[in-house]
Amino acid sequence: MINATKKWIFLKISGATLVPLMLWFIINLINFYDQGYYGVVNFFTNSSSKFLFSIFIINAYFFSALSISEVFEDYIANDKIKNVANKLLYVSAVVIPLITIILITKL
Repeated sequence: MINATKKWIFLKISGATLVPLMLWFIINLINFYDQGYYGVVNFFTNSSSKFLFSIFIINAYFFSALSISEVFEDYIANDKIKNVANKLLYVSAVVIPLITIILITKL
């Protein structure tokens, strides 16, 4: 399979799974918005919330990295700069969710 086809399929799958996760998070955000700090802590101490939020963060960064790499492919002409930008993007798409998940699991 061609790389562009794989990327397109991953974009569609991650976008489709991102929608229900985003709805879940928005509904819960509305629920604990007025509760303050302790409401947020209670939300993130629940193991199912931790798991779903972790999946949401991983999926969101995966989707955004794929989308932004397409912009790099289209608008950066220099191959060296394009490769460095893509590598930095993919590293940040792994490191940032990993740090977020580690910090959430320590709650």
